[in-house]
Amino acid sequence: MDGRAHLTVVDAPAADADGASDPDVAVRRPRRRPPGWIVAGLVVVLVVCVQWLVVEPATVRGDSMAPTLRPGEHLAIDKLTYRFRAPRVGELVIAHDPSGGGTIVKRVVAVGGDSVGIEDGVLVRNGHPVVESYTDKDGMDGYFHGPVSVPSGFVFLLGDNRATSVDSRSFGPVSIDAIEGRVVAQLWPPRSLTG
Repeated sequence: MDGRAHLTVVDAPAADADGASDPDVAVRRPRRRPPGWIVAGLVVVLVVCVQWLVVEPATVRGDSMAPTLRPGEHLAIDKLTYRFRAPRVGELVIAHDPSGGGTIVKRVVAVGGDSVGIEDGVLVRNGHPVVESYTDKDGMDGYFHGPVSVPSGFVFLLGDNRATSVDSRSFGPVSIDAIEGRVVAQLWPPRSLTG
């Protein structure tokens, strides 16, 4: 070595024998990778966006949905579906609590255009009794409510534990705009949510 610094040029176009540059030769430059903190930041932003827009975890507080849901159980809430369609009868939903702050989890038992009531503890929708294997009927014998007509753009929500639930029997039908999402899975402990 002669002690002089050596430099390798990687981005100069190749020259032919006459010394002219060849425009058909690709120039190779070393690829730079983004710093790790940028990648980690993008992953965090993606996770937050997915949680905010698509799925959100929730924890059950209270026993108004027993025996279907019990206090302390962890749920996955789908926040995307109701951007494309309205809630359907039988779905478990998370909604803004019309009687106070916070959120509630209840079951949709009637939608806009339906007539709904309870006769001797049995749910009656549009004049027909509804079989509900998921409800806690203790203390419901001799209980009557309604019937109530559900306006378009609203749903009627009931807890599965009808004897203790504060629901649409107290605060009336709930606007679908107040529905935050639907319960799609019970994360822990894993258990079927179908009735």
